[in-house]
Amino acid sequence: MKQFLKLLFRNRLAAMGAVVLSAILALVILTPLLPLPDPNATATADRFMRPFSEGHLLGTDHLGRDLLSRLLHGTRLSLAVGCVAALIAAFFGSSIGIIAGYFGGRVDNIIMRGVDMLMAFPYILLALAIVAALGPGLVNALIAVAAVNIPFFARNIRGITVSLAGREFIDAAKLSGMGHTRIILSELLPNVLPVIVIAMSTTIGWMILETAGLSFLGLGSQPPQADLGSMLGEARAALITAPHTSIVPGIMIFLIVMSINLLGDGIRDALDPRLKSGALSRPRAQTLVDRKGEVPQDAQNGLLDIQSLETQFHVGSRVYRAVNEVSLAVKPGECLGIIGESGSGKSVTALSVMGLVASPPGVITGGAVRYDGEDLLSADYESLRSKRGNNVAYIFQDPLATLHPLYKIGDQLVEAIQCHNRIPVKAARDKALDLLAAVRIPNAESRLDTYPHEMSGGMRQRVGIAMALANDPDVIIADEPTTALDVTVQAQILSLLDDLRRERGLAIIFITHDFGVVAQLCDRVAVMYAGRIVEEGPTMAVLDAPAHPYTKRLIACVPELGGGRRELAAILGLPPVVDNLPDGCAFAPRCDKAQAACRSGVIPLEGATAARAVRCLFPEETV
Repeated sequence: MKQFLKLLFRNRLAAMGAVVLSAILALVILTPLLPLPDPNATATADRFMRPFSEGHLLGTDHLGRDLLSRLLHGTRLSLAVGCVAALIAAFFGSSIGIIAGYFGGRVDNIIMRGVDMLMAFPYILLALAIVAALGPGLVNALIAVAAVNIPFFARNIRGITVSLAGREFIDAAKLSGMGHTRIILSELLPNVLPVIVIAMSTTIGWMILETAGLSFLGLGSQPPQADLGSMLGEARAALITAPHTSIVPGIMIFLIVMSINLLGDGIRDALDPRLKSGALSRPRAQTLVDRKGEVPQDAQNGLLDIQSLETQFHVGSRVYRAVNEVSLAVKPGECLGIIGESGSGKSVTALSVMGLVASPPGVITGGAVRYDGEDLLSADYESLRSKRGNNVAYIFQDPLATLHPLYKIGDQLVEAIQCHNRIPVKAARDKALDLLAAVRIPNAESRLDTYPHEMSGGMRQRVGIAMALANDPDVIIADEPTTALDVTVQAQILSLLDDLRRERGLAIIFITHDFGVVAQLCDRVAVMYAGRIVEEGPTMAVLDAPAHPYTKRLIACVPELGGGRRELAAILGLPPVVDNLPDGCAFAPRCDKAQAACRSGVIPLEGATAARAVRCLFPEETV
C-alpha cells in the first residue's frame, strides 16, 4: 500500500484530485454534525438571497431554502448514488464479461451479441427509456445509470479475459482438476481485478453526471429531496436573475467529476506493473546520460569501442548497477560474442550503445561509447537517431514482437530504408526485394506482401536480419537472435550471419547463452557476470582453457552428445542482486576456489597478453 500511494502521489494531477475529493468527502461525512439549517425548510420571504447574506453563506434558492445545506446534503446523495451505480455496473458487467471470455464459443457469441445490441442505443436514450418504464425516482435513476454502463464493463473485461483464458496457468488449473467456478474465482478474477478497479475509478464521475442529468430532467431525485442534478433543474428558471443558484451546484459537479477522473488516471498508472519502476511518464527518446567522472579518452582502436560503460536503474531509493565498467571493442569484419547467465547485463550493455535503455529508470552514469571515434553518449538526439539503423543496427530475439503485426513485410522494409534515404517508393521496394533475396528467403517477391504472422519463426528472423541490413550498417548488434528457433533453423541463421559478415565486412556483437553458437560464429568472446566482464579472449582459447572459474563452470554445464554418460554439472546458488553487490568478486559466494582475498577490494580485469584477460585472483591454469 505504501508503494502504491507513493506512485499515486508522484502524479501531481492525481494528487490534486485526491486532495480535492478528500476535502469534499470530509465535508459530506461531517454534514450531519455541522450547524446547518434544515435543507428542506422553506422561507418564501428569503427567496434568492445572495451569497454571504446573513445566516446563508451561499444564499438561498427560489423557496428560500439554504443553498449550503442543500449543496452538502445533495452532494452526499449524488456521491452515494454514483458509487453504488458504479459497483452494480462493475459487478454485473464484469461477471458477464468473465463468463463470456472464459467459456467462449456459443456462450460468448450469445452474450456479446446481446451486449452489442445494448451498446447500439445511445446510452442517455436507453437510460430515459428505463426510467420511463420504471417511473421517476432516485432509485430508478440509479438502476438506469447502472444498467446502461453494464455493457461498457462487460466488453472491456471480456477482452481481458479472452487473452487470459488461453494462457498456460489456466490450462494447468484445468489439468489439476479445478472446476470452472474455482478457476474463475481463484485464477481469472485476481488477474482481472486491477482492470475492474481502474474502470470503476474512471467511470464513477460519468455516472454522477448521468444521474445529475436525469435529476435535472425531473426523472431522478424528487422534491423536496435534493441532489446536485435536481438543484440545477430547479434553478434553471432563475439562471439570469439569480445565477448563483445554478453556479453553486454546477461548481460542485465540476469539482467532483474532475477530481474523480484525475484520481482515476493516477490509480490506473499506479496499478500498471510496467510503471512500478517509478516511471510514471513516457520513456525518453534516448537514455539519460549523467556521467559523474571523467570521460575515458583512450580508445581501443575498434570500429565500435565501449569504454568503462556504467548503466544503472534508479528505482525509488534503490540503484541497480546493471552494467559496471564494461570495456569492449569490435573491429570491421570481426564477431565478438558476449555470453553469461540471464541478468548478467548483456542486453543492457547492447541497448546502452545507442541510448535505447528505457529512461526512466535507466541512467548511463559513466564511460564512453565511441563509433568511429565519436562519443555516442555525448551526441544529441538527432545525431544519435541518424546512426540508429544506419551505422549501428540491431537484431532482436523475438521478430514477431519486433515486426508490426498490421503492416506487410515489404512496407516495413520500405519504411526502414526511407527513414535514412530519400528515395522513391519503387526504388525502396526494389531494394527490399534484394534484401529478402540476400537473406535467402524463397519466393522473395511474393513475401513482400506477406504479414508477419503468415511466416515461420525462421523466416521472420530472416526479415529481421534484412531490416538490420537495410541501410548497409557497419555494426550489427544481435541480441540472442537464435534462442527461440529450432536447431536446424538456428544453424541456417548463423551461417547466413557469418556469410554476410565476410561479404560485407560487418562488425557483429553477438549476445547469447549458447557456447556452441559462440564457437561457430565468434572470433572473440567476453563472459559477463553481475554486470562485469570476468573473462575475455579469442574464442577457442577461452573454450579450450577457461581461466575464470565461472567460465569453466558455465562450459561444464553444456551437455555433450556422444561422450558417454556423465553427470550434468550445475552452478549452485544464484547470481547476486545488482543493487546489493558484494565486495570483491561477485562470483565468490558460488566459487569453490574463493579465498578471503576474493571477498574484499576491487578485482581488476587483467591478463598476461592484450588478447586474453581475466578478472580473478586465482585463475585456472590455461596451459
